[in-house]
Amino acid sequence: MAFKKDSWLVRGVLIVAVAAFVAVPILFAFNGRSYNGGANTASTPTAADQTTQLQSTVEAYKKVLEREPENETALIGIIEAQIALGDLSGTVEPLEKLANLKPEVPEYSIALAQTKQQLGELEGAAQIYRRVLTQVPGNVQALEGLVALLVSQDRTEAAVGLLRDTLTTADQTNELSPGSVDKLSVKLLLGQVLVEQQKYDDALKLYDEAIADAQAASPTLPDFRPTLAKALVLQEQGDKAAAKGLFDQALSMAPVQYKDGVQQLINEKTASPGAATDSTPPAAPTTAPETSSEGNAPVAPPAE
Repeated sequence: MAFKKDSWLVRGVLIVAVAAFVAVPILFAFNGRSYNGGANTASTPTAADQTTQLQSTVEAYKKVLEREPENETALIGIIEAQIALGDLSGTVEPLEKLANLKPEVPEYSIALAQTKQQLGELEGAAQIYRRVLTQVPGNVQALEGLVALLVSQDRTEAAVGLLRDTLTTADQTNELSPGSVDKLSVKLLLGQVLVEQQKYDDALKLYDEAIADAQAASPTLPDFRPTLAKALVLQEQGDKAAAKGLFDQALSMAPVQYKDGVQQLINEKTASPGAATDSTPPAAPTTAPETSSEGNAPVAPPAE
């Protein structure tokens, strides 16, 4: 079974990463930094001007790489410019170089895997995700990417097996490397896959475990995500009364920077059929990459 078009996992609603409520692919974090080079110019550049500037930026950074093949700043600059140009394939080579140059930085490898996944190179993407998980067991972004890839291939049982194996070995992994596996996040992702399989009872049982885990981990301010996840399942099953109580709890527990996003999600899921809903996108967390128009501005070329 493929994910639904409005799948919670694909939309990033049941975000696995602890640090964010709105999921943002790592790849686009490269283009999330503000560009100040032209911020004070008198006029706004046209699309053609921006394209020309971005192309010049790519060429300038390539010249830097001719002199310094391992210049990390130049490689990132090319990636950012190619993303702004809409040339995803143009990011593959510099991402591969970064991943090989900095194997201790899994974000580079994950960004490469995400790129290959979007370009349809699924086997290559899967190999990279698995390599990251071998090096950093429990990396939530790699798990999320590999699970989404498996489910998109109608391999939900493989996704379930991967996540259950991760949970089975989590305590041992965390003994060797404390904090490597966030069991709560893995349970949330597993619950999502169970929901996609329509195994609602299994998912609800897992969410109850996750709610108890969250309460035990932080009695005064437990993680809101498993409560929200359970509410979404109950709402989908038609138990609106029970869902409402959990929606209210999740909203009250959510950190202030995520409350607007949670409230909008609740509004969307509880709206009557045909009712108009607020189309304003959820507020992004302060830790997430920016997605404003500034994020697509040209990247400053290196100094000549």
